[in-house]
Amino acid sequence: MTATSKHEKLAAWFAGQVPEDWFMAPPEVMADRDEILVTGSLAEPKLDKGAGPDALDAARRSRIQRFREDTRDQRMRIAADAEARTRRKVSWGVQCGDVRELFTTTSVPVMTRLRLDERVVLDTLVDASVARSRSEALAWCVRLVGTHQADWIQQLRDALVAVEQVRSAGPQD
Repeated sequence: MTATSKHEKLAAWFAGQVPEDWFMAPPEVMADRDEILVTGSLAEPKLDKGAGPDALDAARRSRIQRFREDTRDQRMRIAADAEARTRRKVSWGVQCGDVRELFTTTSVPVMTRLRLDERVVLDTLVDASVARSRSEALAWCVRLVGTHQADWIQQLRDALVAVEQVRSAGPQD
């Protein structure tokens, strides 16, 4: 089974587990070796026409908080079942308008070897109080690349999907 079909199967499993009235569409499912992140879109709150952007932001955040509290027990049951099946942690998140909040996400240590000039970059970020540690500085750098090179990263992902499709169409054992 290819990684793409495994991901589609995982997303379908969550779509079947999550109550239909939770989100406006099937949840988005992202996964790696350690974590599965399930994110859904909530309906926008209805406000008076004269309500400003601060009121809308407060209403969106309130809706997210209510969803988090109201669905906690059921999300925990779904996560426990998924964790038993996949041996990966399950995290949840929601989006309401332009407000996105993730709940209980996993922070996974990643080992890397860096040369002096690369460590100096991280130490500069720490010394400048951009980050509290080398680990946090490295995470900051990864987020920065992900933000500013999103199109390039997506092209790489698309290329990996194409390679996987070619491999799966090739000779079988």
